[in-house]
Amino acid sequence: MKKIINVNKNNWLRLSQRPTIRQKDLNKLVNKIFVEVKKDGDEALKKYSILFDKAELNSFAVSNNIIKNASKNISKNLKEAIQLAKKNIEIFHVSQKEKIKIIETTKGVNCWRENRAIEKIGIYIPGGTAPLFSTVLMLGIPAKLAGCKEIILCTPPNKNGEINPAILYTADLVGITSINKIGGIQAIAAMTFGTETIPKVFKIFGPGNQFVTAAKQLAQNFGVAIDLPAGPSEILIIADKTCNPTFVAADLLSQAEHGEDSQVILLSDDEIIIDNILFELNKQIKYLPRKTIAQKSLNKSIAIVFKNINECVEFSNFYAPEHLIIVTKNPKYLIPKIRNAGSVFIGNYSCESAGDYASGTNHTLPTNGYARNYSGVSLDSFVKKITFQEITKNGIQNIGPAIELMAEAENLFAHKNAVSLRLNK
Repeated sequence: MKKIINVNKNNWLRLSQRPTIRQKDLNKLVNKIFVEVKKDGDEALKKYSILFDKAELNSFAVSNNIIKNASKNISKNLKEAIQLAKKNIEIFHVSQKEKIKIIETTKGVNCWRENRAIEKIGIYIPGGTAPLFSTVLMLGIPAKLAGCKEIILCTPPNKNGEINPAILYTADLVGITSINKIGGIQAIAAMTFGTETIPKVFKIFGPGNQFVTAAKQLAQNFGVAIDLPAGPSEILIIADKTCNPTFVAADLLSQAEHGEDSQVILLSDDEIIIDNILFELNKQIKYLPRKTIAQKSLNKSIAIVFKNINECVEFSNFYAPEHLIIVTKNPKYLIPKIRNAGSVFIGNYSCESAGDYASGTNHTLPTNGYARNYSGVSLDSFVKKITFQEITKNGIQNIGPAIELMAEAENLFAHKNAVSLRLNK
């Protein structure tokens, strides 16, 4: 992890760049797979499952028997942990339900808004060496609370064509309607177009690497919505001398181990604190099973010493991190100054892992600077908001003349006539 002292603002843009694959090569591959999946359906999925997942599959749907038996391969303690997380996530997301409010904008003119669930959604769950069953909770729970009728889950299998039992158990627990053994770009393409066995969906959710992110963005060109551009994980930590360097180092590593393209950023107004954290970082990484992945991530990451904490916050807003941890003397003083972040963690004991698993907030968050213009997933992500209005005889008399004038000014006389006929009546 490279240490930089008192960086010039002119260099902020360069320092904010995320590790990326060449976009031209990335888009070329995504387009190629989309074309093949649209044309050949399941045959294309089988081809790319062999190529990318080394799994030879005859079918993609996971049977009910396999799903039910997955519970036997999960320890009692893990089941209880998943159930605790489920409870907290439900509590937080239930609180986001809106009551219908009828607003009388003018006497006799009533307007209101109602939520309707997106009927068919797809959720992508990363698998492989880090099967994210926690993401099943984060996406499946609000989808069920919102009332989505069909929830199609896609996740990559291992070389034996199997899904991690924790993913299957969690999917069954939250009520996923269909589980499919398919990953990567081809999974997103399948949910975009539909194949012989994978249904087409209306909106796709879920994190993934740069390939999955690019595929989700392309899906929008074919009438499918997405939650947000959620790519490689990232974290930014603002720490002063009141922080616990051991805790901070652990939080940095918790993101670095996600993948080689993950990025971690450390900011402080104290060089000694940064040195202490880097010392802890090098000590802790030796004992991680995924230390090779974490080290490659750290090689692309930076620690910056700024003049003061306010400058740290300013850089953080410029960077717009997915996860932001603030461990300073008075962190709540900084909260109003935070403008761009996916999810914020306050104080020494608010580890990012809590948000990833069991505090209740959603861990599907904008990355790669998209926290400037996207929110993380919430209950609202799974619904459409439809507006309604009811105008009485008195109401059209109150606003009709204004509508007539405005319509005439825009040369839309049929619009004006629709009002005039009613007023004359």
